[in-house]
Amino acid sequence: MRSIWPALFMLATSCGVAEEGTQPVVTGSFGSKPVVAIPEGNPGHTPRIAVLSVGSGRRTVPGDVVLADVDIRRWSGNEPYLSTHDGHQPTTVVFDGRQVSETWRQSLIGRPAGSRVMLISPAADALGPDLPLTGLAPADTLVLVFDILGGYPPDARLVGRTLPVVPADLTPAARPRVLIDGSGPQVVAGARIVVQYVAASWPSRTVVDSSFRRGGPSAFTLEEGSVPAGWTDALDGLRVGSRVAVPSPGPAPMVYVVDVVDTIAQA
Repeated sequence: MRSIWPALFMLATSCGVAEEGTQPVVTGSFGSKPVVAIPEGNPGHTPRIAVLSVGSGRRTVPGDVVLADVDIRRWSGNEPYLSTHDGHQPTTVVFDGRQVSETWRQSLIGRPAGSRVMLISPAADALGPDLPLTGLAPADTLVLVFDILGGYPPDARLVGRTLPVVPADLTPAARPRVLIDGSGPQVVAGARIVVQYVAASWPSRTVVDSSFRRGGPSAFTLEEGSVPAGWTDALDGLRVGSRVAVPSPGPAPMVYVVDVVDTIAQA
């Protein structure tokens, strides 16, 4: 990890100045669960942001769907609160005018993919979308470490392709079917994948879930238990830009059509 030490004391707009001796130390590489050492001292009351490392990918912009891993812990006692590294599914933040915490906006927008950013803030300002103040007081200080996987347009899709349609003849008992061959980087089991998809129930073929309808792509770790049944075998070895129809048997059988938008190797 390349540390940008001057940035530890630089601030995004409207964030406060770091107090001497009160800066947590974060170790570990981008993509791995961070190890955070919180020093003795007053954390302060004003949100502040520190860029810990700078990635080489595309910068996120307003309007993007930003995919990021986030590790959240209390300053007091260095007590873990939530980590997407444990659940193997990054958080998805849609910056299309919806209500989003300003501290998250300043932490995530304008950053290159591959960057690691730390936010120190009272809980009332620090928690992002869909993260309730469960077990926290608004004044509790939190330390958040973001690994920014990337920003994507909400309508990201395979270039020049129409929206996916579930094949009429595909059943949950069938084998996966590649509908479009991609030419990008290869997807491997265990990697993070960025996808757009539609999911249809069987036998009605009624669309019950669609990332296109929900506002943009999602990221998953391609491993059993982290993705729907059948995805790991169907997507392992494909290339970015592929579209594949994936039967998913089970008590509630489904058929998915998955567009592989990107892949991010694990640390």
